[in-house]
Amino acid sequence: MTSLTSPRPLALVTGASAGIGASFARALAARGFDLALVARRRDRLEALAKDLRDASGVDAFAIPADLSLVDAHLPVVAALKARGRSVEMLVNNAGFSIPKTFAATSWVEQRDFTMTLVMAVAGLTHALLPDMIVQGRGSIINVSSMTALSPGGAGHTLYPAAKAFVLKFSLSLDAEVRAKGLRVTCVLPGFTESEFSVANGTRDALDRTPRNFMMTAEAVVELTLRANDKGHSVVIPGLHNQIAAGLMKYLPDGLVTAIIRGAAEKYRVED
Repeated sequence: MTSLTSPRPLALVTGASAGIGASFARALAARGFDLALVARRRDRLEALAKDLRDASGVDAFAIPADLSLVDAHLPVVAALKARGRSVEMLVNNAGFSIPKTFAATSWVEQRDFTMTLVMAVAGLTHALLPDMIVQGRGSIINVSSMTALSPGGAGHTLYPAAKAFVLKFSLSLDAEVRAKGLRVTCVLPGFTESEFSVANGTRDALDRTPRNFMMTAEAVVELTLRANDKGHSVVIPGLHNQIAAGLMKYLPDGLVTAIIRGAAEKYRVED
């Protein structure tokens, strides 16, 4: 599928209506990419698309989609096909968390979480990858989390597992497509200033996190794009996060588990 409407490459960003996703969209527009913006909130997507067009002169358009649905990638791909566009960069960023315990939430909530953070990532990647392989170029950026490296704690039950999936999927995919001219990068952010904590009800706890442990979404995005440019398969943004990752790897498992579970209590909403 070739572009019929623009000479610029197209980037597709999921979860583009706020936070890290919106920051990816702005950074990529500044790099000269057209943008396909995917999220549920049409009004926010269309407002961001207008801002990008006005500020950077790129073609930016909204594709409202609920990524918790079965085969949620299909209408997204159909919208791209209707425009005659192929994707040169895919940013799988959409996500949320459920701060209550597993038993205290409905299966529908947990199912929708898994569909969004696991199945939609795999589905969109599987759908868009063939064109990249044919063209011999393209980038895939998957947004994981530092929790992918952790033993987990009470609340946010499936979040570490889902983010670990994203990390391992990215590493396997990189091994498969690197020789074909594609770059796959998985980013593992730590605490990031965004609307994420507002959505899951843990904003008060996050506000008590020391500021030197926080990163802006813009900083996370810039470091990730640089890593992708260099062909790095994994990036942990921020020295403090890199130190934490090293400690989780080399400290005794029992000690790491006790530390992580104690810290996780601050970000769990009571059942």
